[in-house]
Amino acid sequence: MPKRFDTISRFSMWECDKSIKRNKFVRFVELRIPIRACTLRCPYCYITHRGLFDTVVKPFKYPPEHIRRALALKRLGGPAIINMCAEGETLLSREVVELTRELLEEGHYIMIVTNGTLTGRFEELANLPKELTDRLFIKFSYHYLQLKEKGLLDIFFNNIRRMRDAGASFTLEVTPHDELTQYVDELNQRAIEELGAIPHFTVARDDRYSGRYLPLLTQMSRREYKDVWGRFNSPLFDFKFEIFEQPRREFCYAGDWCGVVEIATGTWRQCYYNASRPVDIFTDTETPIPFRAIGHNCMSPHCWNGHTWMGLGCIPDMNTPTYAEMRNRICRDGSEWLTPTFKELFSRRLKDSRQEYPLSKQFVTDLKVAPIAVAKKLFKFMCQ
Repeated sequence: MPKRFDTISRFSMWECDKSIKRNKFVRFVELRIPIRACTLRCPYCYITHRGLFDTVVKPFKYPPEHIRRALALKRLGGPAIINMCAEGETLLSREVVELTRELLEEGHYIMIVTNGTLTGRFEELANLPKELTDRLFIKFSYHYLQLKEKGLLDIFFNNIRRMRDAGASFTLEVTPHDELTQYVDELNQRAIEELGAIPHFTVARDDRYSGRYLPLLTQMSRREYKDVWGRFNSPLFDFKFEIFEQPRREFCYAGDWCGVVEIATGTWRQCYYNASRPVDIFTDTETPIPFRAIGHNCMSPHCWNGHTWMGLGCIPDMNTPTYAEMRNRICRDGSEWLTPTFKELFSRRLKDSRQEYPLSKQFVTDLKVAPIAVAKKLFKFMCQ
């Protein structure tokens, strides 16, 4: 008998079906796609900063069908929100489209991060059955200057409309950088004309630096940065700016309710900054995944992508905007970027379908994870 781990009981298929119909999810999974190639060269990109761009898109180590088995509903305990993101352009690999279909057919909700330039991939995604595109959400990164310089703005917005018309949800997000400040009104107006609303704005960190805290990617002061980019009624910006450089001390369920899966290695990690050892979950797709929360042992300077992790409820003690508030816009004609399916889904939190640990279990979790976390912090300190 395979070892059973300290986690919730796995749902029956009947219960999984009920969760899908109710637009509930039991986990959030960050699925990291091993692609460092891209169709753009944005100066603020962390791959640009580190000179890590590849020219070749390598095939996945495991086929999409195998990855589906590794992330099956029964194995994850029910439907999950799975975010597919590469360091480069996520959709450069056709396997991503195949994997998207496999995971949608499995019953998960899929998010894809993309620069919106690869029309052929969107044509394939738009041809998926409506019952699948209803559970598909696309985060379009609005790299305005690069798109404008390369003459790709029309293609970009056409691809967004293609996915919207196919029944998918979407959002439009701008990465603030100093060179963009004089074009803000222009890019906002183009978004209104094309999609009926202005984009959301994220908060950019400067990956050229090393150390405990990566600074904002700007020559402005913190106050100036907020004054420039915080005036567009974007809950995404407001929340990310609020938590930037703020280490988390609350009990975090990353590693249990949420986690990172590396496609390149087939490993499950608690978070981007892993406190426990990564676990191979692809070689044997039948053995239960050892879900174990980080607890009070966060290794990160601050919560990277905390708008997603915390917005979906990975730290239930935190009062955050819902993920729907940070992704949706209401258009001039009254339509919305999120379909009813995703508006309801993103308005929920993990605690709506999960039980929080009692204090005794939180204490035991911390005891199990703390020795590894302390050793890693000590090693990092000695290497500085």
